[in-house]
Amino acid sequence: MATLPLIPDELLTTTRSVRKRLDLTRPVPLELVRECLQIALQAPSGSNRQSWQWIVIADAERRAAVGDVYRRAVEGYLASSGSAARLFGDDPQRAPVQQRVGDSVAWLGPRMGQVPVLVIPCLQLGRSGLPDGNQAGLWGSLLPAAWSYMLAARARGLGTAWTTLHLAYEDEVAQLLGLPATVRQAALIPTAYYTGETFRPAARQPLDEVLHVDGW
Repeated sequence: MATLPLIPDELLTTTRSVRKRLDLTRPVPLELVRECLQIALQAPSGSNRQSWQWIVIADAERRAAVGDVYRRAVEGYLASSGSAARLFGDDPQRAPVQQRVGDSVAWLGPRMGQVPVLVIPCLQLGRSGLPDGNQAGLWGSLLPAAWSYMLAARARGLGTAWTTLHLAYEDEVAQLLGLPATVRQAALIPTAYYTGETFRPAARQPLDEVLHVDGW
């Protein structure tokens, strides 16, 4: 499929978390998902281990089963003090944005199983499992590839969202999908065509509020 005419900066600043605008009715060709994953495999990987594994769920029954787990996770999340809608409640500029994010999470919660394709990036570990202490290099060998997948999807007219709430029930999802004990999940990425025309850059904190040069 031909890619959208997006310059690099536009691609990077308009790849948004898509929830309410996911088209739940339009099938996504598996070959298109494979194309995006092929690009994702060019991401950096510590020591070139390439220990990533990718679970692509297109079967309706399995999507529904994973979606049910996600729905339960969202219900717990929305009731917690850490939910997006409850953050920055005393900030008149950020509170409305957070409320919209919370609303979109609540919308996707019961609909995740209806999204045409679900992608779960995973790590293949050794028999000893996750190491104690610093794991940044380990997960850092997978997360850039997952982001590359989302960028490639955006360039092909697909919407995605970075979600991790299902990891509260990671073992349950692993059992549903028959994952070995040495495979750990990093995220759940719904993938679908989107409604509407395009996306705008999101409001972010000013750079100077988060930038530190030569020390804190």
